[in-house]
Amino acid sequence: MFSNIFFSIFVEVKLLIDRTNMRENDLLEKDEIFSKVLRAGRRTYFFDVRATKADDYYITITESKKFTEEDGSFHFKKHKIYLYKEDFTAFKEILEQMTSFVLNNKGEEVISERHQKDFKKEYHSEEAETENKTEKSFTDIDFDDI
Repeated sequence: MFSNIFFSIFVEVKLLIDRTNMRENDLLEKDEIFSKVLRAGRRTYFFDVRATKADDYYITITESKKFTEEDGSFHFKKHKIYLYKEDFTAFKEILEQMTSFVLNNKGEEVISERHQKDFKKEYHSEEAETENKTEKSFTDIDFDDI
């Protein structure tokens, strides 16, 4: 008798858990409306369109950065921005102004790359031509020729 009651309770709890999981899965499917991923070295940016409870859309931008420990284990730090429709225009304008300012003042070269162990600066073709002309203007002379 006791085992039948226990079994009935177990079945009810299992059904409740299954229904909850189904609801969570439905919410997740509704939540995943449109997504893009940008991988940038140790950082990954996730751009997601999500829905509010009122079924309006907003954007989340998540930066995920991987940190590796000395023992080889790793963890991620995440930062998230919520961007709502009423802010899209102003956000886009300011983002364009900021990116233009950086590129106009510092160019497109990524300065931090210089600090990497395997950095090798690529010369512009004019610099390479100048070096080649300089090398060709010298003649190899052996002291025995003098």
